[in-house]
Amino acid sequence: MRRALTAFGTLAAAAMLSVSGTQSASAAQGDLVVNGTVHSDPSGCYPSDRLPLTVENYTNDLAVIFQGADCSGPILGIVLPGSSGVSEFGGSVFIR
Repeated sequence: MRRALTAFGTLAAAAMLSVSGTQSASAAQGDLVVNGTVHSDPSGCYPSDRLPLTVENYTNDLAVIFQGADCSGPILGIVLPGSSGVSEFGGSVFIR
């Protein structure tokens, strides 16, 4: 079950990233809180300064948690708009 959810999350994130490339270049609207630091109308990659990585997504877009500090490596999770999440090994968060 866990493997299926991880695969689904990876596919969903890949779809989100490919769709975002076809849309106009604009930041997400709202606030993204990464480890207590608020980023208004965020866009791009936000590295974590400590573990675990905590994400509060008050934007209108998906936030994707990566293992690497530069939004590289495996996707560890997705935080939907209006949701929050914690990743024990998250290194960064990407949002369109």
